[in-house]
Amino acid sequence: MPIPRRRFLRLAAGTAALTVGARAGFAQAYPSRPVRIVVGFAAGGPLDIVARLMAQWLSDRLGQQFIVENRAGAGGNIATEAVVNAAPDGYTLLKVSASNTVNTTLYDRLSFNFLRDIAPVAGIMRTPNVMVVAPSFPAKTVPEFIAYARANPGKLNMGSAGNGTSQHVAGELFKMMAHANMVHVPYRGAAQALADLFGGQVHVMFGTTPTSIEYIRAGKLRPLAVTTTERWDGLPDVPTISDFVPGYEASGWFGLGAPRNTPADIVDTLNREINAGLTDAKFKARLEGLGGTVLTGSPADFGKLLADETEKWARVVKFSGARVD
Repeated sequence: MPIPRRRFLRLAAGTAALTVGARAGFAQAYPSRPVRIVVGFAAGGPLDIVARLMAQWLSDRLGQQFIVENRAGAGGNIATEAVVNAAPDGYTLLKVSASNTVNTTLYDRLSFNFLRDIAPVAGIMRTPNVMVVAPSFPAKTVPEFIAYARANPGKLNMGSAGNGTSQHVAGELFKMMAHANMVHVPYRGAAQALADLFGGQVHVMFGTTPTSIEYIRAGKLRPLAVTTTERWDGLPDVPTISDFVPGYEASGWFGLGAPRNTPADIVDTLNREINAGLTDAKFKARLEGLGGTVLTGSPADFGKLLADETEKWARVVKFSGARVD
C-alpha cells in the first residue's frame, strides 16, 4: 500500500535527523578507545618527552589512554609512513617535528607526500638551538666567528647529531646566510658530536637547548647566540644570531598530525584540548622547563607553519647538497 506523500516526507525528515544525530553522537564519543601517538625517534629524547607529557594531558582530559609508540628510524620517516597508512579515524596520530619538513627534500625516495598525507592538528612547542663553541675557541661573538670563518675558509668543522637534524640545518642556514665556509661533520647522536667539540675535533655546534644547557652553565661551552628571533629566557644575556645576520631563524618545534581525511570534528577536538594544555599554567611551565615556548593556534595555523618550514628547509638542503638514500 503506497505511503501518503505527507507521511513519507515526515518519515524522511525523521531519518535525516537520526543520521545527523548519529554523526553528532560519534563525534561526541571520540575517543571511545585508546589512541596511539607514534614518535619517530627513540624513547628519552626531547620529542619523546614532550609526546608523553601531551599524551598524559589528553588522557586526563578526554578519558581514554593516549599511548606513545616509538618507531625510530630513517629520521622519523618510518613513523610517518605508518601514520600515513593508518585509518583516518583519529586513533593513530603522529608526533610531528621540524625533521618532517626537512626530510621532504633530504630524502629522494619517500612513499608519501608529507604535506599532502598528514593533516595538521596542533602545534605544541618551539625550542631554540644554541650556537656554541669550546671556551678555548678564539671567537667570543658571532661577528668575530664570521670573520674567523671567512679568514679560514673550509678549515672549521661544524658538528651535528646527524644529517637532517635541527643542528645540521640550523648550521647550514648559518653558512648560507653568513657566507661562512665550514665543513659539516655528522655524528650518530649529539653526545658524540659534543665529545669531539670538547676535544677540538669540531669547532662549532648549533646544539639543542636540552643537550647544551648544562654544559653552558658549567662553563664547558661558550654560547655565542640562540637561533630564534627572540632571546631565550634560559639564557637571557645571550643574543640572537639574527642580531648579526638579519633574517636568520631556525628552531626546533613539535606538534601533532593525523592521517589525511581524518574527520574535521576529531581534529578540532584534539586541537581544542591541546591548546587548553598550552594555556594551563602548570602544563605550560613543564614545557618551558624543557627549554621551549608554547606553540598555540588552529590546525590551519599549524598547517601554515608546516608549509613554510618545508619551503624554507628545501632551499637550505639544496644549498648544502645533503642527501640521504
